[in-house]
Amino acid sequence: TSAVVLHSKRLRITGAAIEAGSARPAQKARVLEHQALEQVALLAAEPLQAGQYYTLSIQYFANLSESFHGFYKSTYRTQEGELRVLAATQFEPTAARMAFPCFDEPAFKARFSITIRREPKHLALSNMPIVKSVTITPWLVEDHFDTTVKMSTYLVAFIVSDFKSISKITGHGVKISVYTVPDKINQAHYALDAAVKLLDFYEDYFSIPYPLPKQDLAAIPDFQSGAMENWGLTTYRESALLYDPEKSSASSKLYVTMVIAHELAHQWFGNLVTMEWWDDLWLNEGFAVFMEFVSVSVTHPELRVEDYFLRRCFDAIEVDSLNSSHPISTPVEDPAQILEMFDNVSYIKGSCILNMLRDYLTADVLKAGLVQYLQKYSYQNTKNEDLWNIMTNASIPYSLMFFNFICPTVGSDKNELQGDGFCRTQQSSSNAHWTKEESLDVRAMMDTWTLQKGFPLVTVTVRGKNVHLQQERYMKGVDSPSSTGYLWHIPLTYITSKSDTVQRFLMTTKADVIILPEEVEWVKFNVDMNGYYIVHYEDDGWDRLINLLKENHTVISSNDRASLINNIFQLVSIKKLSISKAFDLTLYLKHERQIMPVLQGMNELIPIYRLLERRDMDGTAKQLKEYIINLFKDLIDKQSWSDEGSASERLLRDSLLLFACVHRYQPCVDKAKGYFTEWQKSNGTLSLPADVKTAVYAVGAQTSEGWDFLLSKYRLHLFNVERQNIELALSLSRSKDKLQWLMDQGLRGDIVRTQDLPRIIVFVAKTPSGCHLAWTFLKENWEKVVEKFELGSNSVANIVTGLTSRYSTRSQLAQVKEFFSSLEEKSARLRCVQQAIETIEDNIQWMDTNFEKVKTWLQNNQL
Repeated sequence: TSAVVLHSKRLRITGAAIEAGSARPAQKARVLEHQALEQVALLAAEPLQAGQYYTLSIQYFANLSESFHGFYKSTYRTQEGELRVLAATQFEPTAARMAFPCFDEPAFKARFSITIRREPKHLALSNMPIVKSVTITPWLVEDHFDTTVKMSTYLVAFIVSDFKSISKITGHGVKISVYTVPDKINQAHYALDAAVKLLDFYEDYFSIPYPLPKQDLAAIPDFQSGAMENWGLTTYRESALLYDPEKSSASSKLYVTMVIAHELAHQWFGNLVTMEWWDDLWLNEGFAVFMEFVSVSVTHPELRVEDYFLRRCFDAIEVDSLNSSHPISTPVEDPAQILEMFDNVSYIKGSCILNMLRDYLTADVLKAGLVQYLQKYSYQNTKNEDLWNIMTNASIPYSLMFFNFICPTVGSDKNELQGDGFCRTQQSSSNAHWTKEESLDVRAMMDTWTLQKGFPLVTVTVRGKNVHLQQERYMKGVDSPSSTGYLWHIPLTYITSKSDTVQRFLMTTKADVIILPEEVEWVKFNVDMNGYYIVHYEDDGWDRLINLLKENHTVISSNDRASLINNIFQLVSIKKLSISKAFDLTLYLKHERQIMPVLQGMNELIPIYRLLERRDMDGTAKQLKEYIINLFKDLIDKQSWSDEGSASERLLRDSLLLFACVHRYQPCVDKAKGYFTEWQKSNGTLSLPADVKTAVYAVGAQTSEGWDFLLSKYRLHLFNVERQNIELALSLSRSKDKLQWLMDQGLRGDIVRTQDLPRIIVFVAKTPSGCHLAWTFLKENWEKVVEKFELGSNSVANIVTGLTSRYSTRSQLAQVKEFFSSLEEKSARLRCVQQAIETIEDNIQWMDTNFEKVKTWLQNNQL
């Protein structure tokens, strides 16, 4: 060939040459650009020979990007109000080509040598440490960075700024530094200590040393996502890295710890071993989310990260129940499709099925498999099946342990009970049970979870000692396609009224039967919600569980209670159960004290209230609000307005008080008003408890004067850690002018940073006075939003789905369809648009079916 094709985007190339070995002079190359494909071709004067080494040199220039990707500009103000500029990079997935021409695909791994020229007042950072700095002129310094290890282009990073840093050395001798704008370096200590603990944990867990001499964590003032795992130079949004022990809430501490754990896990999963192409992005992201859970539960047990982890699986189920969902592993081609892979399915569902696999294989077997996988494929690229093949080998010794769980032969009619009184028969003669000769086929099992979309609904019918099981695909939707052809290998777990020992059973057929040793009062499947499936109990199965919750809810774990709450409402959505049955279950919440079930109850009931609130003709919404407040009233009244207690208690307090104040529970509003008045009198110097601030600000922002006061504090440097709390409060205003101003400012990016605009639009859309405003704002500014955040990005998806999630009328559906179909095809085809449309259709159907029933139930069940 005489052409070399590279990726290049918005780079102005002024010259290129190709050199074959040092003996021959470099030949000039012609440059052709294909803008739509983001590619350039260098045409050599004579054909290039296979097997020969060539050196390409390319001269080009470009402006710093004005968006959040590529080599982009970020600004901040000092305490004195001076505006300062820095430049940082964000290349994942396809923006390295905006900084330098390259083979910008994950499988083209290379070693990078980087040199940066800067002013003496700045410092330059990159993946590797500086090996030498040369002063070129009194006002220009050239930094030479060490050559990187072999890695993908999307992990290259550099920053030119005037950041300050603090450092520590890990137990394994790696230098860790946290970089922030100079005024905020006092908020970097928590992150530094967490990073040291976590990097040491990972080196021990993976038995593979971290291969670079340093790991920097840098807080970038303008940053689109939460953070990025660039090898040796991880970058973060300020709210994901900075923590002020005096002012930051418990939820902020949990979030910072989880994000650091996520990015440091990537140094192995993603950086050392990388997916071959973006269709298997989950091999990076699902693992990094899963490892957050594994690592933080060891390094920071007091944060009780397991409570938080399972709640996220419910979020994945939410999008995965729609027809517009996609398999975890799914083909993608263009940059917008690649960006769309960065969603709850790749991240959260990926982590939930790994958690299920860990529960099934045991933690030790999973860990052994992961370590083998990382060791075998270090500095290489992998596909889905590479992981499962290794897991299957890792689990061979383990398959023998299960032999005594199974009746001696499938064909025997005696069905003798084995030693633990557990037995099963099989309706089909498939050999899906484990025997001594077979190993567990992890790949066959996990392919059912990664190559097909959605998840199973398992229906349980108890007949005496026989438990009949059936599986089908759970599908929301008016005209949902049939679920035939969908079959999962489901590692079922269950406990019964007679035994709290977890029993296990791998279901690989459409229908099956388990025989219990004796009859039981109740059976609960999916113990602790470790499996990614939901369960329906036929006949009086639900009544028995509802009764159990009413009489003695602590017999089953708080995770089990949370999963019952989630599952019963999911079943109402597909008309397997009546809404009144689901509401019957919620009555027990009056006695619930644990964070998981309480938050799950709120997560199910508040959205129903929001749907009713929008269409409230006859006071039903008000009745529902009163019902929800009465359910949690005792718990709300018991909260101390302080920062005492464990992380879980503090997180629960934060959520409960905000809920109570926003929904105008008078005792809460009065207390918050008192605090706000005192705080305002002190001109913001009074120190409020971190976990009650959001509630206090939310109440304060309801008056015009309070809102203006909050805004004046929002603009101050001192309140930086609280920007997110204040943003939420400001977006709860009842004044349309104020809400409009807030969104306009977010687009301008001066007072409100543009990175926060997606959150603000969604907050505004959730308020009665703002729902129409937010929709109009998005329609009028669609082009600007897409230009800033990129088509296909999670930011755009969150705006589209968040804005429309409470729409429930046919006219709203028509408006949404009309707007998106008026856009060019790429926008109209976005997955988030399909999700929004399906969700609205689902809401319409839900209201048609359930509105009257909710009304009747509330009239009959006054608390």
